[in-house]
Amino acid sequence: MKPLEEIITLDYGSGGKKTSSLIEEMLVPAFANEALSALGDGAILPGQGDLVFSTDSYVISPYFFPGGDIGKLSVCGTVNDISMCGGTPKYLSLGFILEEGLPVADLRRIVASIAETAQKCGVQVVTGDTKVVERGKGDGIYINTAGIGTLTWPGLSPRNIQEGDVVLVSGTIGDHGTTVMLARSGMMEAGNLRSDCLPLNQLAKAALACGGVRVLRDPTRGGVATTLNEFVENTPWSIVLEEGGLPVSDEVASACDILGLDPLYCANEGKMLVVVSPESAEAVLAALHKTPGGEQAAAIGHVSRAYPGKVVLKTYLGGTRILAKLTGAQLPRIC
Repeated sequence: MKPLEEIITLDYGSGGKKTSSLIEEMLVPAFANEALSALGDGAILPGQGDLVFSTDSYVISPYFFPGGDIGKLSVCGTVNDISMCGGTPKYLSLGFILEEGLPVADLRRIVASIAETAQKCGVQVVTGDTKVVERGKGDGIYINTAGIGTLTWPGLSPRNIQEGDVVLVSGTIGDHGTTVMLARSGMMEAGNLRSDCLPLNQLAKAALACGGVRVLRDPTRGGVATTLNEFVENTPWSIVLEEGGLPVSDEVASACDILGLDPLYCANEGKMLVVVSPESAEAVLAALHKTPGGEQAAAIGHVSRAYPGKVVLKTYLGGTRILAKLTGAQLPRIC
């Protein structure tokens, strides 16, 4: 892994290679402990009554976008991280950094969205903090949420992955990243393209209740390709994807063609990757189809020994393409 640069660039927030280098070279050695070492979406707290703890910060621009807003996103993001660990989310903290000049009407709308989403998720906001910075020192509003849940399904980990396992995704990919990019550029004037911002706790519950699930993960920054790389890097396994099996909406495909993006690297905020044993794959897929938000779930690939440590796409034309982790910042401030 390349050493860190002398200054922090936007690439370090991309969710790709440079994010990994920052975490692995600086942060993990500084805070090394058992709970942190798994580097999951949240931490399983040993000896604390089987609790799951997670935190995330939200700096998305614009803070209102088709399909959601920074408030809804801040609840869904932390609820989803706890759910991916096999936890049942219970409580959230809520921290605001507000810029002088933020319209109170915008803040009211965001707070209402947080309250509505938390109620739908069955979680309570129980503590928080508010800071205000001078005009020009922020960008309207930033939010941090931390969450606590109970560990309901222990043992989920990429270390459980085995040859022959099936890779599922809970719906169409790339919706959030392309929506935000178009909204930010001012190009979003028509069409049905919307962020997939959605709580995943019920989808995770449906999948895990079937048994046979090795690991769950929500492919946010860096997209599906980067997240799958995290599963198999430095292992004897590879993940082989079938291009024809990838669920991509016509709107996302068109937007990506225009913007020069790849849906496999676009952020998602309401989709879940599931690696599951071949014996349980059909049952899990059927359970996802019956759960709101999972109607378009699909099997997209499998675990193999053919390309150790790599994610490979089998193309429509019969060729293969190596999918590495995202390099650079495809779109800063996507969440």
